Amino acid sequence: MTMDRNRQTQASKDIYERVTNQIIAAIEAGAGEYRMPWHHDGSSITTPVNVASCKAYRGVNVIALWAAAQESGYPSGTWGTYRQWHELGAQVRKGERGQLVVFWKQADRDRDTDRQDGDGDREEPARCMFARGYTVFNSAQVDGYTPPEMPVLQAAERIDHAEQFCAALGIDVRHGGSQACYIPSKDYVKMPEFACFRDAIAYYAVLLHECGHASGAKHRLDRDLSGRFGSAAYAMEECTVELLSAMICADLNLTVQPRPDHAIYIDSWLEVLRSDSRAIFTAASKAQQIADWMHAQQVDAHQQDRGAA
Repeated sequence: MTMDRNRQTQASKDIYERVTNQIIAAIEAGAGEYRMPWHHDGSSITTPVNVASCKAYRGVNVIALWAAAQESGYPSGTWGTYRQWHELGAQVRKGERGQLVVFWKQADRDRDTDRQDGDGDREEPARCMFARGYTVFNSAQVDGYTPPEMPVLQAAERIDHAEQFCAALGIDVRHGGSQACYIPSKDYVKMPEFACFRDAIAYYAVLLHECGHASGAKHRLDRDLSGRFGSAAYAMEECTVELLSAMICADLNLTVQPRPDHAIYIDSWLEVLRSDSRAIFTAASKAQQIADWMHAQQVDAHQQDRGAA
């Protein structure tokens, strides 16, 4: 039993390192243009989805699959294992390289279930769970598959959805000045006027970023990364809310563009990721937790509107 547990622990460590190294390579490749693995065009590549279950990937898997799609220029966010494609009558082309995704397996044989990063309320898998890697292939790597046509929202409709989404969060947003920031002592987000941004999408991407910071307040998600990352906690908080902003923008079909002002964080992010193979898993899991919280506020707001009608 101890030998099996040690073998599983080593396998988990290897998977953490493989995924982390892939994301480090993607950050390094785009650092000169401030392009991170979580930047996307908001249309063809949104939240990655599994072709068999039609469920979205979560947590660190989102970042890993975005990075892979960006590197290879895949126009789609649909992925599946070799067997899943085969069962759909499609064939992965010979010589295609797959992408590693991670699920966690219960060590207890009586609880034989897989869990993605970001599932549940914990920032990391419990000690009784071990990382299990699966290889998935993008729809651009297979023959015999015709993707369903997806509706394309007009720009005005996407912006309207973003406005409603942010309003439903119930976070105090005040406009004025030249800097966007969250002020914890007064619990409000400060944003420059709408006209100061290059376009509407840039405004909402920044607003979601700052609302991501606000989600960490004690009366919301009570997020504290200082114990996990020490002096690097601030940089990792920035990384977490950047991932969050990208996740929500993908859900809203909004483009996420590189931000030169994040150049000051890139070296810090890389330093933490190189020293801690679980760091990106924690940041992605926390970002997923914030995204889940934000989506829950939409449901609550909708129910309140129905009650008031």
